[in-house]
Amino acid sequence: MPSRSSAWRWLVKKEWRELMSSRSWWVMLAVIGPLVGVSFISAVRSYAEASGQGGPGAGLADALFPLDGVVAPTFSAYEIAASFLLPFVAIRAIAGDRTSGALKLELQRGMMPLSMIGAKALVLGAGWLLAGVPIVLAGILWASYGGSLYAPEIGSLALGHLLNAGIVIALAAAAASLAEHPSTAAILVLAFTVGTWVLSFVAAFQGGTWEQIASYTPAEMLQAFRRGLVRLDLVLTAFTLISASLVLAAIWMRLGVSVRRRATESVAILCVAAVLAFASSFVRPSWDVSENERNSFGESEAAILSKITAPLRVEAHLAPEDPRRFDLEKQTLSKLRRTMPNVTVEYVSSSSTGLFEQASKHYGEIWYDLGGKRIVGRATTTDGVLDAIYELAGIAAPQEGEAGHRGHPLAAQPLGAVPLFYVVWPLAVIGLGLFFQRRRLA
Repeated sequence: MPSRSSAWRWLVKKEWRELMSSRSWWVMLAVIGPLVGVSFISAVRSYAEASGQGGPGAGLADALFPLDGVVAPTFSAYEIAASFLLPFVAIRAIAGDRTSGALKLELQRGMMPLSMIGAKALVLGAGWLLAGVPIVLAGILWASYGGSLYAPEIGSLALGHLLNAGIVIALAAAAASLAEHPSTAAILVLAFTVGTWVLSFVAAFQGGTWEQIASYTPAEMLQAFRRGLVRLDLVLTAFTLISASLVLAAIWMRLGVSVRRRATESVAILCVAAVLAFASSFVRPSWDVSENERNSFGESEAAILSKITAPLRVEAHLAPEDPRRFDLEKQTLSKLRRTMPNVTVEYVSSSSTGLFEQASKHYGEIWYDLGGKRIVGRATTTDGVLDAIYELAGIAAPQEGEAGHRGHPLAAQPLGAVPLFYVVWPLAVIGLGLFFQRRRLA
């Protein structure tokens, strides 16, 4: 009998051969090139206009950074591919063994179901990394135009999209193991994706607990990585979801075990995953890797705020769809949570838009409670919020520091991008796909 390690290596090689002969993977690989091309070309042209090409946008140049203008929009092609293309590749890899009968042979080799799922997920992850070649080509083109690239920001985006792909692969594996037919599994994965979008839509109107839950959906998690913010709670939550889904897939892969036992074990795994995900939401460490440090206060402000040990409670009377609430959260309160040791924020409103609350004398008020001392204000700007906190703490505001980071304007055209992504890449993928197909049949 072969050892478990040799059997696992055999399975990895077998899964890799099947991936190379999978038409769905080659189709995904061929489509990703034009998807990246569309995103990249559109982003470069918009960036050139904002950089002052033609004159009118020259005043915006100093505020332009490639992360917002080019890098993140180009990476967005992988969010589309992960949502609508990758699930079919993963389901085919998992469900193919069941429909062909190969799963029974693999189980007879004495391999653990979790090891089998791990091997398949590892190969699918490697295939997704190969699908990242177009984004590398886009980066080379951008650099050849004279564009600026900041490695930590790219690393943050790559990590976010890799975690998103891992979630999709793991969910597809669980669905393929649960469902009797691949089409049913595809519907389950699509239902989960649409469900997270609906949850985000509801959270935008209701706020509160719904908003907190929605912040951990894959689409919302990516928003933090797009800003160059690596949050440990998001990483741990993603790993929890990936691990739980892979374990579920392994549980339902055991064909000889009763349905009742597998269902009981699945409920137990889901309960453990829910507890771990809830615990992960209390993890606070995060890292601002953006070039312009957009997720952090200045050094002098951060030094003062970090020394305020009294608990701060902020009560904002603003509706979920009020633009002032968005500015307050993204520009100031999100930074406060990362800087001060004990910050609690509560939003109060009786409607989702705040349209009919404007007449209320308390709507728009922001109450600050620092160690029992209270003050109220209405300013949603960073300076207004910090001034209120400094007043409560009885400390003087720091002197203004140096000017912020300067942008990287570039009025360039996407030369060479059209033939590369629309012609060369698809033809190269089709050629390689035919080569591997014929090699397998030979």
